Amino acid sequence: MTIGFAHAELIAVLVAVTGGEPRVMTIRSGDALPSGPFEMGHRTLQSGLREWVQEQTGHPVGYLEQLYTFADRDRNNEILGGRTISISYLGLVREQSAPGAGLPAWHGWYSYFPWEDWRAGRPAVYDDIISRLAFWAQQDPLRHEERLRRANFAFGIGGAVWNEDLVLQRYELLYEAGLVKEAGCSPKANLGRAMFADHRRILATGMARLRAKIKYRPVVFELMPESFTLLQLQRSVEALAGLTLHKQNFRRLIEQQELVEETGESMSETGGRPAKLFRYRHAVVEERALAGSKLPLSRN
Repeated sequence: MTIGFAHAELIAVLVAVTGGEPRVMTIRSGDALPSGPFEMGHRTLQSGLREWVQEQTGHPVGYLEQLYTFADRDRNNEILGGRTISISYLGLVREQSAPGAGLPAWHGWYSYFPWEDWRAGRPAVYDDIISRLAFWAQQDPLRHEERLRRANFAFGIGGAVWNEDLVLQRYELLYEAGLVKEAGCSPKANLGRAMFADHRRILATGMARLRAKIKYRPVVFELMPESFTLLQLQRSVEALAGLTLHKQNFRRLIEQQELVEETGESMSETGGRPAKLFRYRHAVVEERALAGSKLPLSRN
């Protein structure tokens, strides 16, 4: 579809949590997100996106919400063939095989953003990033202090606190500093796995949205199986947030909000006694959607 002189493109950030790891559906062997033009035959934007996802990945899509519209005048327009307006959506699914025609594959989202995973402590790439940002700040004496403040805020240094929600701000700072391949740096200097055009920026936007949303809406249940243990639920939230959570605080808040109920069954977890299985209380879906509810991010 053409809007004036611009083309409208639909892009999907499809997220699953499998084996305690957040994963994103990609095409082109991991180099791009599922996408395609909005065409006149599509009844709605969302139906158009579902058609492209089905064609390219063969993966069913359940929960879907509009994420953001990218219409920057300088957003890789030579690569994309004229000015393109990208309308992105965030989808939450349970991972299945993807037999579609677009070379679909699931990839861990931390392969694209290795600095975002703090579950095992400070990421290995973190110190390298800080030193390279410090060098970048020094290259412009007039903006040195401003650049340092931005780096400190985004990456939680110099007395600032790490904020897991600032995924997009961190990526855009690395882009501005020329530390990602999409900004034109050499492959050896690139941090994280690169993607086509600005698809990694769009993925960062989806990550930030989901990290913020799990704090006030129980959307994580869209990613869970029908029944699960509280430990599995906690591990899924930790995987998305890139943080470890305080076990007792997590369970206390889950119980206080009455989000789950016991199934009456249990399963054996590694190295421990059988754990109770829970399911999401579907009776509170509308109530929680209206009033808002959060899943706790109480760090250890």
